[in-house]
Amino acid sequence: MWPFWWKGPSGFSPRSTAEQVTQGIDATGLTAIVTGASSGIGTETTRVLAFRGAHVVMAVRNVESGRKVKEEILKEFPTAKIDVMHLDLNSMESVRKFASEFISLGLPLNLLINNAGIMAAPFMLSQDNIEMQFATNHVGHFLLTDLVLDTMKKTALESDREGRIVILSSEAHRFTYSEGIRFDKINDESGYNSIWAYGQSKLANVLHANELTRHLKEEGVNITANSLHPGAIMTNLLRFHSVINSVVTMVGRFALKNVQQGAATTCYVALHPQVKGVSGEYFMDSNLSKASSLAKDVELAKKLWDFSLSLTNPK
Repeated sequence: MWPFWWKGPSGFSPRSTAEQVTQGIDATGLTAIVTGASSGIGTETTRVLAFRGAHVVMAVRNVESGRKVKEEILKEFPTAKIDVMHLDLNSMESVRKFASEFISLGLPLNLLINNAGIMAAPFMLSQDNIEMQFATNHVGHFLLTDLVLDTMKKTALESDREGRIVILSSEAHRFTYSEGIRFDKINDESGYNSIWAYGQSKLANVLHANELTRHLKEEGVNITANSLHPGAIMTNLLRFHSVINSVVTMVGRFALKNVQQGAATTCYVALHPQVKGVSGEYFMDSNLSKASSLAKDVELAKKLWDFSLSLTNPK
């Protein structure tokens, strides 16, 4: 991580905002899906993409909250193109319904921003009986990506514009169970640790982007896939961890990014010309960074891919 005031090779620093890293970029004609767009950095990502001219589809669990966000953005940018659609990543049925409804709209898809997530939750199972953090942070996004990928391929081919898949991970991917991904113990409540389980899901995000890149390159498709750490940000992600949340609230104004800075790396990876053709990389503070050794494990990435397919497409 670059010191807060230092600029990296990209010319940006941890202090850079989403508006600053996209200054002068025209996203007119691009269509983006942003998951978790009704709060935190998802809202700011939506706002800035719309400000730059993109048509943004807000994929949100709470549609009413999403509509309120849309109204606020339209007050600031009356010509912004924004739609709000329901998506609950905790439910594969919901993910399939969202993807079907989006495809039926006949819209192109240039950008997929897999932003939504939960953090440090107590042990719970998703609607599909998968540990909640792994289900929400990885499996739901894995399925969503798979379902809309053909639309992205079609768009990239017809528009001759690079498609970009942006997967939000975290530096927490370094703090997971010793084996990285507990394939045989995903639902093991007795050995569950909420922080390590979060790290496991964030490691899965990086591995997903890397293996997806391999598949896209093999197909010769003009779509990139990258993962990133948005930074330590004051959002509601820590709502399940009251003690940590209290400390974060006290020191946040001095040590953490604000939401505008937190959305910067997402918007940089999604729109900036410096990232053209770059795929399978890990970003932080709007600069290239290095993920953990486990995150770069090719065989682990392949195993996770097959495991994820088995969960989303059971025989």
